[in-house]
Amino acid sequence: MNFLVENKWMILVILEVLAWSSTFFLLYARYGLKSSFWFKVATVLFALTGVIPQVLMGIVNFIATKKIDLFTLIILLLILYGFTIGKKHVKKLDAWAQAKFFKQPS
Repeated sequence: MNFLVENKWMILVILEVLAWSSTFFLLYARYGLKSSFWFKVATVLFALTGVIPQVLMGIVNFIATKKIDLFTLIILLLILYGFTIGKKHVKKLDAWAQAKFFKQPS
């Protein structure tokens, strides 16, 4: 647990990069590959790199520090963003990806 708390910022950044990479892979699997299998794989990857570990990191940090510090607050804000404004951003990203992959050649 010490390793997680000592390296929490680096782990959070890595998880965010992986989560966004999984999001783009998810869109590619859905519209580029048109594969329900790879779409499901990408969805699982997103859950395993995005929401679940971030929530766990926030809980571990709160247990270790016994207070809501900047890290825990950032985690809470990321989760709040994901469930509010982030949904709109993902819908825009989805529409962009759909248009990109279904664009008719000139």
